[in-house]
Amino acid sequence: MTAYFEPTSSVGEIPKPVSSYFGCDTFGIGDMRAKLSGKAYQDLVRTQTHGEQLSKETADAVAQVVKEWAVNKGVTHFCHWFQPMTGLTAEKHDAFIDIQSGFPNETTVVERFTGSMLIKGEPDASSFPSGGMRSTFEARGYTAWDPRSPLFIIQSGGTYTLCIPSVFFGYHGDSLDLKTPLLRSAESLSKNMVKLLKLLGDVDVKRVDATLGTEQEYFLIDTELANQRPDIIMTGRTLMGAPASKGHKLDDHYFGAIPERVKAYMADLEKNLYRLGIPAKTRHNEVAPGQFELAPIFENVTIAADHNTLTMETMKRVAMRHGFKCLLHEKPFAGINGNGKHANWSVASDKGYNLLEPGKTPHQNLRFLTMVCVTLKALKSHGDVLSASIMSSGNEHRLGGNEAPPTIISVFLGSLLEQVFESIEKNEAATFRDQGLINLGVSHLPQIEKDHADRNRTTPFAFTGNKFEFRAVGAATNVAIPITVLNAAVSEAALDAADKLESLLKTSSSKDEAVVALIKDLYIESRNVLFAGNNYSQEWRSLAADRGLAIIDNCRDAFLVTGNPKATEFLRDLGVLNERELLSRHVVNQKNYLTKVSIEAQTMIEMTYESIIPSLEQQFILCCDISKNIKLESVISTYNGRREKIEGCLGGLISSCDTLKSTVEKIESLDNLDKQIDMVEDGLKAQMLELRKHCDHAESIVAGDLWPIPKYRELLFHPSLANG
Repeated sequence: MTAYFEPTSSVGEIPKPVSSYFGCDTFGIGDMRAKLSGKAYQDLVRTQTHGEQLSKETADAVAQVVKEWAVNKGVTHFCHWFQPMTGLTAEKHDAFIDIQSGFPNETTVVERFTGSMLIKGEPDASSFPSGGMRSTFEARGYTAWDPRSPLFIIQSGGTYTLCIPSVFFGYHGDSLDLKTPLLRSAESLSKNMVKLLKLLGDVDVKRVDATLGTEQEYFLIDTELANQRPDIIMTGRTLMGAPASKGHKLDDHYFGAIPERVKAYMADLEKNLYRLGIPAKTRHNEVAPGQFELAPIFENVTIAADHNTLTMETMKRVAMRHGFKCLLHEKPFAGINGNGKHANWSVASDKGYNLLEPGKTPHQNLRFLTMVCVTLKALKSHGDVLSASIMSSGNEHRLGGNEAPPTIISVFLGSLLEQVFESIEKNEAATFRDQGLINLGVSHLPQIEKDHADRNRTTPFAFTGNKFEFRAVGAATNVAIPITVLNAAVSEAALDAADKLESLLKTSSSKDEAVVALIKDLYIESRNVLFAGNNYSQEWRSLAADRGLAIIDNCRDAFLVTGNPKATEFLRDLGVLNERELLSRHVVNQKNYLTKVSIEAQTMIEMTYESIIPSLEQQFILCCDISKNIKLESVISTYNGRREKIEGCLGGLISSCDTLKSTVEKIESLDNLDKQIDMVEDGLKAQMLELRKHCDHAESIVAGDLWPIPKYRELLFHPSLANG
């Protein structure tokens, strides 16, 4: 068995409470308040809350206290930590040291960190994807500190690095990252939600923040076994592999006892996350063997997005020292559950109210119903762009089965809430016998129960009592991408609702009457997005088409949406992404998709030629040698049949592999992205499946000691991954 990390604490030792070290490797606004002068702190707060420019004096003061804190914790380098359009993170490390001249021929090294070094960095941006927004030779790019996200220290390989959460942009000011659009969408959402809330009666509200909690699914496999699989090394998933006889047919892994080795990994992971101020809350076995889940507590959406990205990096890093390979690919194994990232999204006012939670007063509940309807309107209007935002080369393998929802954006509200809206539509009061009902205090409105909804596992977007759960996001996706679209769609819907309410208030006899009329209008306009049945069924697919809902089955369908200026117009209108930024992301995503599929195809070809065909040839030679020494006619006939089966499989392998290789070469010879994607969708993907079929058949007829790569049963049912 692989040697793996052992906990340093002795048996029986009581661990320190999390509260004693939570966030100890972060430096946020609370630390700033304790260290800065009153004036400098107030300047920083104005920057965070109102976007005011930070003065040079305040920037230098902040840099000084940050440097002192970091150096005292053993930090030698700092970096601007940003999220380019690769979907990953990037960083360039600089040492704190500077040279100070002294006596002749004598130099002294000192630690130096200024406000300008904190606020702005200048990495070479030429090799980051830009989607044509600038030429390759235009290397200049800039990183800028996001003061709303806490600074943090990463400990790795015995080094300590101060990371400064930053945005990334080009020389002409265009966003080259994933965080800037998210920040813009959050600002737009706040502005338009505040306008709507003031009309609803929340006159003192000043800001609304989206909140987010991301449930992260992942697989753990033994590192030694993973390193014997070129497909896992190169692509993060298995490109071939016959199903294990057990799979997850017995449903014995879900919520089962966590294996000891995995529990040690989880504890180590959580300790690292807690030190970084990431509020990891839940851990458990997921449905598939070798699959697990981590879920945090809700946070402000931009910080939560940073934390999810940092969580994924930490998961992989910690897994290495436990002898594990952490797989975040959406479908690393065929035939069993894939990996999702359930994005639990809500909105909260600066007064502490979750706006998607029923309250205790009629006003709070009218506000709640309005917020639900605004969200429905957003999804009805821009479900196509939201669906396109979660489509990737990995997620298109996962969606639509094994508890992964399809990509048709629909909403599950639960029977009670749907009845409430139907009663409002009919101008009827409704009564329910259930317990825990909320009285709206308006005679013709029904009562609402605080939580009355089962969970529809097939729906991509479900209301779960006080939030919406977006279940279609892929595990490896940077969550900033779909949440940017969701924030913007809701922002536009909130602005439209505010305009409608302004008109209704002029003609209605009371505010309640106007709000009820608004809710009714929004519900009628958006109800086609509601569906409470089986989202996997062909009946729903047909019904969705009749309702005019977008059906996006693959990345080519998604690119038709993101490349359509009309579909993405709302993002431009709200100032979330300009025309150049939208086009660049469309092109970058197309290229990323083609690159990833090409790597998978090339890896599959290499594995087939280098490993699978030779193993089958060995089996064929062995079979021929044995048949020469057999005397009984009946046994000779059996071996001849087996030899023919091996020959047939060899022929299929070679033919399929040659066809795939030819198609890859044709795709690479084209200089048009759309034509390349058409060839992938109309030919290459089917050819990869055909080659896989022959490889998996070969696995079933080749002796175990001749098979060159670890099988599913070894990867997924390693003894150290078995339930405790």
